[in-house]
Amino acid sequence: MVYKPTNYLFEGEKGNRYSERSVQLVLKKSLANAKIKTEGTVHTLRHSYATHLIQSGIDVRIVQELLGHENIKTTMIYTHITDIDKKRTPSPLDFL
Repeated sequence: MVYKPTNYLFEGEKGNRYSERSVQLVLKKSLANAKIKTEGTVHTLRHSYATHLIQSGIDVRIVQELLGHENIKTTMIYTHITDIDKKRTPSPLDFL
């Protein structure tokens, strides 16, 4: 059977969206089943998604739209760029 959601990625039995609490419980159970000891939250997933998009070169304005942020400043705060990424960024002088 192929899962084909119509309105939401994770739909309840009647096509309704899962409650926030249900999603939290599914994540918690999944982490336990995978024997992952570190704490994870739905917010952690959202933050990781945004960070990976930016690190992959996706324009921050696209990320802003995907996250539903009205203000780009919210996206910039929400998606941090690590010091490692800064170190990997070449200087314009490197190309001379």
